[in-house]
Amino acid sequence: MREGLSAEKLEELRKYDTPTICNAIEIFDVQPRNAGYMNQSISACFPEMPPMVGYASTATWRADAPPLDGREYGSMDRQIESFEDIPGPPVIVFQDLDEPTAAASFGEVMCTTYKTFGAAGLVTSGAARDLDQVRTIDFPAFSNGVNPSHGYGHIVDINIPVHVGGVTILSGDLLHGDCNGVTTIPNAIATDLADIVAEFVAAEEIVLNHLNGDNPSVKGFGEARKEYKGVVDKLTERVRG
Repeated sequence: MREGLSAEKLEELRKYDTPTICNAIEIFDVQPRNAGYMNQSISACFPEMPPMVGYASTATWRADAPPLDGREYGSMDRQIESFEDIPGPPVIVFQDLDEPTAAASFGEVMCTTYKTFGAAGLVTSGAARDLDQVRTIDFPAFSNGVNPSHGYGHIVDINIPVHVGGVTILSGDLLHGDCNGVTTIPNAIATDLADIVAEFVAAEEIVLNHLNGDNPSVKGFGEARKEYKGVVDKLTERVRG
């Protein structure tokens, strides 16, 4: 199993909102700027919660019909056991195979179970339910809507590539999500990202401090932007080596 980030570095990433993480990822130039983050079909069920950070534990889901006799399906037991193969706190990522979504792919019991066994959150391309109860247990969740029933809900497969919010997710991918949405963090840069994100935020504050100061001016704004660019250029040169 690949080694994940330390608890300290995960906590460092958790300090920042997801747009800041997306901006800092761009410095490394490891992917196009329009890739790696989920689209607006996936939104936070609890926008007031702090950022979620963890490693994907992937699965597919159906709720429109019962499992077929004689066909093997992944179970929650197997899924939870497989958390041992995830390099850090798991984030369950469900791809709902029903089109359209037939019923919710998580609720109070599932989320309580996942949290009990160490999960940091859940993302589904399907629907949510039991929102009041899941909010009470302080479990971050992201979905494509809500539905009051679980239908014939069952896990089909676990730890396979899934497609959620326009992004292909593999088990072990590092995820960051908050009220703004969910992004992946390329594992190849995760350690370095945790080390430099504070510097990037400090660079942005050069501009914000001028704008929020007593006497903002167009000239001062231009100077602040120039200073910001100089700091970011030096940071970019350093991380790209």
